[in-house]
This record gives sequence, structure tokens and C-alpha cells, in this order.
Amino acid sequence: MTDARSPDHPAPEVFPENTAPVSADEQRLRELGYTQELARSMSGFSNFAVSFSIVSILSGCLTLYGTGMKTGGPALIVWGWPVVGLLTLCVGLAMAEICSSYPTAGGLYYWSAKLTRSRGPAWSWFTGWFNFLGQVAVTASVDYGAAFFTNAFLTLRFGVAASPAHTMEIFAVILLVHGLLNTRGVRLVAVLNSVSVWWHLVGVAVIVGALTVLPDRHASVSFVLTEFVNQTGFHNQFYVAMLGLLMAQYTLTGYDASAHMTEETHDAARSGPRGIVNAITVSLVAGWILLLGITFAIRDYDGALASDTDVPPAQIFIDAIGAGGAQLLLLIVIGAQFFCGMASVTANSRMIYAFSRDGALPGSRLWHRIDPRTQTPTNAVWLATGGALLLGLPALWNTTAYTAVTSISVIGLYISYVIPVYLRLRQGEDFPRGPWHLGRWSRPIGVVAVGWTAVITVLFMLPTVSPITVESFNYTPVAVAVVVGFAGLWWLASARHWFTGPTVHGTPPEPDARDTELEVR
Repeated sequence: MTDARSPDHPAPEVFPENTAPVSADEQRLRELGYTQELARSMSGFSNFAVSFSIVSILSGCLTLYGTGMKTGGPALIVWGWPVVGLLTLCVGLAMAEICSSYPTAGGLYYWSAKLTRSRGPAWSWFTGWFNFLGQVAVTASVDYGAAFFTNAFLTLRFGVAASPAHTMEIFAVILLVHGLLNTRGVRLVAVLNSVSVWWHLVGVAVIVGALTVLPDRHASVSFVLTEFVNQTGFHNQFYVAMLGLLMAQYTLTGYDASAHMTEETHDAARSGPRGIVNAITVSLVAGWILLLGITFAIRDYDGALASDTDVPPAQIFIDAIGAGGAQLLLLIVIGAQFFCGMASVTANSRMIYAFSRDGALPGSRLWHRIDPRTQTPTNAVWLATGGALLLGLPALWNTTAYTAVTSISVIGLYISYVIPVYLRLRQGEDFPRGPWHLGRWSRPIGVVAVGWTAVITVLFMLPTVSPITVESFNYTPVAVAVVVGFAGLWWLASARHWFTGPTVHGTPPEPDARDTELEVR
């Protein structure tokens, strides 16, 4: 039987069931080669909150404050922060412009593949591996720092010995809790990160207010602004001063999280860049206020460094406002560090998910699976926490291992940050700008970003203590070499034959180049 219909009686249209309208964010993601799998439920503020929580001035500034006291002292702590902050802002601005053009969870390694004229898979491969290394190291360093401060609190409150073994046990528990929270869904993570923003800002106000009002005396202005301290064993003051920049540079990392969360953020092409830039800007201002407040509160410099808690800021709090008040301030810091570590696991897991989605990690099929109930990459969460635990284990036996982990996080992340910035510079005016861009400032800001990253990459691989022994040796180059060697050998032996970069479908149109002004809100 045939069903011949005349033009006056056309066949009825068939509409597919359960067809939802496609949002601009989802359409752009399709153009970039991916379908929407993650839950897009984060606001622009939530996106900013993730990066701000990972930067975490209450975590980075205080965790390495003792290191700063030995490598340059108050002068470097106070003046190194704004210098590093402004240079870091250049890196963030250059990244934000690229993020606006390519708002995907893969972030940096996807950008590298799209921005190069040749050898895209190789650029993408090594960018991704450096970012993976840095992300895992950040999670390890943040949560180990939280364990360190928690152990100091337990020592003050309950007399628990501040031993490496106890710190490692606390470290493992914190990682476990962060893993569990991150498997509950992005809505819970977004709420906790929003709370984290206010916890940090109010926490800084409480700490600085207490250290300003309650002590009966403070350090002199000349001491805070000009006192240079060298307890490294090296005699070159300039070299020591450069080492002192690690505290600030370690703190101002992790803001690429806003890029990794773009597939879960509304208006991603604008919200992601704003999240990157605003996280750095707010941290720069609030962090400087925090450092000034703590440094003015120092009473016994050598006593703080020799404290039984092994946490100099804790002793500074005790000397300034007493043991009871110090415990309250420590709880504020520990809470901030907890939020920071949780956000770090979130960003790390999204990078693992995206990198595995393109087959670039061993066991990729396992790591990019999405939990259908929560729409989160649960397996990637546990890889992030497990990798951080392994990277933190050497701290049980080596007293300088923690400093090495912080250096690894800086080097791994910043190399992955600067590769796409460098490739974007090579494109010049051929770069397809998104709705958020730098206009005529793109090139000078990009040049500064590349130059500064080259400096810190060399600097943080150098020895930090003299004489150089097995225990005091900076193992950062070893750890970086192991990961780069593994990724390089795998590339030469196998991956170069099958890894083609981010898996895309067809040739999507690039975003329109709109002559908007630099937009920082």
C-alpha cells in the first residue's frame, strides 16, 4: 500500500520527543567539538569562587610564611607580594583572553591544540601533562598544609605531638573528605565555594582586626618594610631574595580552575575569563592586607621560627593575642585551607576528565566516566585525591619534601599556563577573539607573562638551603623530570601515532572577533 500525497496535503511533520532548546553555551561547546555531559548549573560568581578558593590567601600565605621569614624576611614578604601579584595578573589576563575563545573543561591543553599552526597534538600532549602534574601537586600541597595547621591546633588544644606521622594521617583524612564531597555533585561544590569566598574575606578581616587591635605593641614600620633576613646558608642576597618570592608565587596559582569549570558555568565565554582575573585581583589586595597585619604582629622572630608547633604563624598569633585567641585564628585558617583543598580537587578532577575524554591518560576509559546520578566525573575525583596522597608521602621522611611539592605545583601549572599564551602570541592578529579580550594590550601582556614564567621555572628548581645534602636537596627537578620523561617516552613510543589532540567533530566556526574593550568586572 502506498501513501501518495498531493502538495495540498503534505505529510505531517514529526517532532522528536523530549527535545529541549539548545543554549548558547551548549551550542558553543558543540562547535568546539563536545556534547554537554556535565551539569551546567554554576553562576559567574560560583566560577570565580572556585578559583578564588584555590588561590586561597589564607592557605598559601600562611602555609609558606615560615619559608618567607627565612628567605628575605619581612622586606620580601611585604614587597614581594605586590610585585609577584602584578606579574601574575599579566599571566591571568593572557589566559583569560584565550579562555573566552575556547571555554572547555580541557582548558589549557585544548587551547594549545587550537592555537598552534603545526604539531598541535604534541603541544597539546605536553601542556596537558604539565597541567596534570601541577594540579595534583597543588592538591597535595594545599591539603598537606591544612594537615600541618590542624596538627598545630591539636598541639595547642590537646597536646598532640606535631609529628610527621600524625600530619600524614590528618592529610589522608582530609583528602578522603574532599573526595567524598566532590562526588556529591557540582551544586554542593558550588555552594561550598560560595561560602569559601566569604569565609576568606571575613577571615582576613577578623585576623587582621585582631592582630591590629588586641596586641599592646607592634613591630616598627622600618622592621616590617625594610628588614631583610637570610637563614638559608647562602651568601648571595639577591639569590635569597628571589627564593623569597616562592611564598607569593605559590599562593597565586590555581586560577585556571575557572577555565576547567566553564562547561558547568552559564555564559562561560565571559564568566570564565572574569573568574580568572577577579580571583587574582581580589587575592592580590586581600593578601597584601593579610601579610601586613601578620608581619606587624611579630614580637619574637626567632621564637616563631623555633615554635613547638612547627607553624610560625601560630606562634605569632600566640605571642600577639594569647593561646585562646590564637586557636580561634588557627581555626579560621584551617577552614580556609579546607575550602581551598576541596576546590583544588574539583578543578583537578575536571582536568583529568577532559584529558581522559581525549584518551591522554593511562586508563582513560575509567577516568572520564560520568556518574549518571550526579553528572560528575567520580573516578577522576578519586584519581586526583590518590595522586595527591602519593605525591605527599615523601614528607614522612624528608623535611624539605613539602617545599619541593609547592615548587612542583608552581612549575607544572605555570608551564602549562604559558604554552598556550606563547602560541597565542605567535598567532598575532589571526587569533580568533572571544567576547572578552585585551584589545591592543594582548601582545605586551603576553610577552610579560611568558618572560615571568621563564624566570620562575628556573628559579624554583634551584637549591633553597645550603649546604646541599641528601635531605636539603631540592627534588623538584627530579619530580618534574620523571613526569616529563614518562610523558615524553610514551609520546615517542606510542602516543604520537594515535593522539591527535582534543577529539573534535568537523571544523567548527571560530567566535566572532568583536572589538570590545578590556572588560574586568
